[in-house]
Amino acid sequence: MAIEVRIPTILRSYTGGAKVVDGTGDTLADLLTDLDSRHGGLRGRLITDAGTLHRFVNVYVNDEDVRFLGALDAKLSDGDSVTILPAVAGGAFGFAAAAAISSHSAAAAAISSHSISSQSAAVAVARGAVAAR
Repeated sequence: MAIEVRIPTILRSYTGGAKVVDGTGDTLADLLTDLDSRHGGLRGRLITDAGTLHRFVNVYVNDEDVRFLGALDAKLSDGDSVTILPAVAGGAFGFAAAAAISSHSAAAAAISSHSISSQSAAVAVARGAVAAR
């Protein structure tokens, strides 16, 4: 039974750089054990010491999240496609929030030193919030 597994960039050092590898198994747990036998260390990056999927790893079987299919007990069939994706945090929103805070802080500092009027400060804060979006 051949199952295609898509490997994210961060884990390709375990697969010799391969983006896609084949594996076998009746369940996701079996598949990960099979992959680990040929790509040592891969399973350890996906499974916790308690034997569950790391919360920062998303795994999909045929575009369905395994958390809704039984997690490691998710059943697999010949020809299935498994995709492993690391969870992503931060990004553009984090940068926008930081920009808004720094704009707000600069405007607040200017108000407290009375170097600009309250109306100008309000406009500066509003512009910073809009620019941060």
